[in-house]
Amino acid sequence: MPRSLLFPGSLAVAAGSLFIALLFGTFPISVAQVFDSLFFPVPGIVQDVIWRLRLPRAVAAFACGGLLASAGVLLQVLLRNPLADPYILGVSGGAALGALSALLLGAGLVFTNLAALAGALGAIAIVFALSFRAGDWNLHRLLLTGVVLSAGFSALISLTLVLAPQAQLKGMLFWLMGDLSHADHSGAAWLLLALVLLVFTFWSGSLNALALGALKARALGVAVTGLQAALYFGAALATVAAVLLGGSIGFVGLMVPHALRLTGVNDHRRLLPASALAGGSFVALADTFARTVWAPQQLPVGVFTALLGVPVLLFLLSRKP
Repeated sequence: MPRSLLFPGSLAVAAGSLFIALLFGTFPISVAQVFDSLFFPVPGIVQDVIWRLRLPRAVAAFACGGLLASAGVLLQVLLRNPLADPYILGVSGGAALGALSALLLGAGLVFTNLAALAGALGAIAIVFALSFRAGDWNLHRLLLTGVVLSAGFSALISLTLVLAPQAQLKGMLFWLMGDLSHADHSGAAWLLLALVLLVFTFWSGSLNALALGALKARALGVAVTGLQAALYFGAALATVAAVLLGGSIGFVGLMVPHALRLTGVNDHRRLLPASALAGGSFVALADTFARTVWAPQQLPVGVFTALLGVPVLLFLLSRKP
């Protein structure tokens, strides 16, 4: 992909995905009405639908996708593992176990989010405590700890679903597969996304060096231990923010960075912001499908991130020599 077209093209796709999210839904709205509501708002039902329902959800979906894709980039650099994604550290499993436990006890949205946050922070603390020893990281232990924690959380989540009453089971499954129907306030997620992009794009040269290996990065003057710690906590916090906003939306952090790399984008100065824009666009489009394909019933957005992403990534892989 020509470097000069990457950023303008990503911005155009992002704007298009948000416009599509505003255009489609159970309540019919025309292209002209969308433009009028955005630039010349007039009180009425169309304005209410766009500004109170579709726009908050669309920007929340975009922030969620941007955070997951950014976290995927950071973890793939940290672990030097192409299979690394935001959920490999057990953060999502901890958040899911906390949220489902709260739902099982009949808690409301606020306490469910607090329980999810507590579970995610607990997973982060456990992985950090077991992986950072004597002032240095053991990345093999980091990966193994995350995988083991994820397996344990998965077993406890299955047990929680088995014990859950039938009336609560559907809501739990929606949370596990991604649900943006309650994602109305995404300001904190956008602030964190901006901070992650600003910090790690500024450190893109160090990320490029670390991607070659810790020894080469040290030889080039990179403070490897500090950078690894920043990558871990940056990816973990981005994952927590995304999970609290939209539940467990899978495949985004794995697919989006790889798709961009397969098109020739490898420099992290371009890869990181391009991944955030592509991930946000991808989740915004997937969420539009989720709430319109089977309307008026809404489907989990995580189903569509896989259904849309798998064929795209397989196509790109088939074209790569």
